[in-house]
Amino acid sequence: MGVDYYSILNVTRTATDDDLKKAYRKLAMKWHPDKNPNNKSEAEAKFIQISEAYEVISTNPFTNFLFLIFLMIINICQLQEVIVIYIKGLTEMPKHDSNSKKGFNAQSAEDIFAEFFGSSPFEYETSGAGGRTFGGYNRTENNFKGSNDGNDSTMQKKPPPVENKLPCSLEELYNGTTRKMKISRIVVDANGHFKQDTEILTIDVKQGWKKGTKITFPNKGNEQIHQLPADLVFVIDEKTHDVYMRDGNDLLMKYKVTLGEALRGTTINITTLDQRDLAITVTDIITPFYELVVSQEGMPIAKDPELRGNLKVQFEIKFPTKLTPEQKTALRHALVT
Repeated sequence: MGVDYYSILNVTRTATDDDLKKAYRKLAMKWHPDKNPNNKSEAEAKFIQISEAYEVISTNPFTNFLFLIFLMIINICQLQEVIVIYIKGLTEMPKHDSNSKKGFNAQSAEDIFAEFFGSSPFEYETSGAGGRTFGGYNRTENNFKGSNDGNDSTMQKKPPPVENKLPCSLEELYNGTTRKMKISRIVVDANGHFKQDTEILTIDVKQGWKKGTKITFPNKGNEQIHQLPADLVFVIDEKTHDVYMRDGNDLLMKYKVTLGEALRGTTINITTLDQRDLAITVTDIITPFYELVVSQEGMPIAKDPELRGNLKVQFEIKFPTKLTPEQKTALRHALVT
């Protein structure tokens, strides 16, 4: 009796293509040797078996055709003998000849895995203090060995870019900064063996860069046999600030004043993102919707850091909770128009 590939994938014999793909994804992720570093031999054998089962079933259109014929016969004749023949036909699946030229091996299994996931899903993990380490794809050269057969057409496939957030404070985006990022990735040596490579990347964060700005390092992702390495992309992310909020190239802030200051004028003192003390005199009456615009005190403009957006100060008026009769009388006289 042949191998029951349906049982290996834990699917029924009426499974659709989507069912087969879902079953393969789940089991391949579970048994991939890179996910089982303490039990690689057993995991590799299981991984190859799962991949072989998926290939055999997914490329066996006769099974689905036979099932449709079976349903037609059952509906017409209700022949028990047909049931026996059908079940026997499905159970005795053709054996996959591991001794043939198309025999299944670790590289065959890895090729199917790469079609589903591109580069390994186990890469680019973060690590401890002082920066982030991107990598962790722990494939050794003894697992899934391969070699470049010289066919350039097989080397043209390139996985999509791998993106990672790069959180920056508003001060860093205002003043500019240099960040050092440690990456760890898998490369293929001249003999087709996998080895781990560590590198420090330098990112010059420019003044005025905004959230979503991308910095691309071409071909700095993991390498695989017959596949170009992915690009590594860092995406600027903006941290929340205690005082300022960014609006494009402008900066917004809220400032509290008393009712007396709002009516008679005041001077507000603020510290800028480059640590300058700024004193601004307000002579206008501050109403609840009043906004003070200070030109050239916003964010630097990335294309020309000598130019800046505006600083917009939105006021919050603190009204007194109680007044003495004398104060009420004085206000009444003062505010009579």
